[in-house]
Amino acid sequence: MRLSVIDIGTNTILLLIADIDPRGGLTPVYHGHEIPRLGMGVDEHREIHTEALERAITIIQAFVAASKRFSADRIIACGTSALRDAANRDEVLSRIKRDTGVDVEVISGKGEADLTYLGAVGEFMRLGEYQKFAVLDIGGGSTEITSGSGLKVHDKRSHDIGCVRLTERFLRSSPPTFAEINQAKESIDEHTGSLRPLDKTARLIGVAGTLTTLAAIDLDLPAYDPLRVSGHRLSRKTIESIFDRLKTKTVQQLKEIPQILPGRADILLAGILILLEVLDGLKSDEIVVSDRGLRYGLAMRHALR
Repeated sequence: MRLSVIDIGTNTILLLIADIDPRGGLTPVYHGHEIPRLGMGVDEHREIHTEALERAITIIQAFVAASKRFSADRIIACGTSALRDAANRDEVLSRIKRDTGVDVEVISGKGEADLTYLGAVGEFMRLGEYQKFAVLDIGGGSTEITSGSGLKVHDKRSHDIGCVRLTERFLRSSPPTFAEINQAKESIDEHTGSLRPLDKTARLIGVAGTLTTLAAIDLDLPAYDPLRVSGHRLSRKTIESIFDRLKTKTVQQLKEIPQILPGRADILLAGILILLEVLDGLKSDEIVVSDRGLRYGLAMRHALR
């Protein structure tokens, strides 16, 4: 079966078209990645803006067209933090359905953590081995940390802090001031201060744009390559070094760095701050990057059903 999965996040909208088998095996056929910033202003106003919705609808329409072009048997879609938080969610979902034909499932923070875990660990599991994992997903509006063994989740936590939300609240200067960075750190600690040290036998995996961008920067990739990004190890020392290089640059200067995709330059520093504070809370000095995540988990869930 060929399945098309659309992941509608706070910052990005992602597309995966994949052939799936009944055991959950996936063979990717096509990827799409766009940044409409659907969640712009949602933290302050609790509503999705008309302009952001129009951008999102245009992208979803293009992804539906791509799904048809690649002969997908079914299209499924999910929404995350921005749609969870928006007071006008029902109106937005109706518009998307009317203009694209796509029904969007709004998933809970814990549901998002489950599916992201499933999608991420599938890339690193070795058959016949008992493995412990923890998956960190830094989104635009929320951050999920999920731990388990194999495909089984043991603990999941969703924290109401993400790189778009944090940027809009604190990092308003370009580049951000020392005081703004400290305020952002304090806010992150308020949300993640209860984190416990990670089991030393567990493998920590990081998904989503902050991690993949850091990997691309560390590898100095001339163009984004998911095969090189996935599995790349980032030490805390490397992450700190990259942050120190980037924190003094303006948004325009960040946009000129080839590894930073359009639409991510202004929120990358917030994502790195969240990553560093989470690594501190987990007492972890390294994280492995995965290009997979929620959309892969949705596809696997559908296959396993």
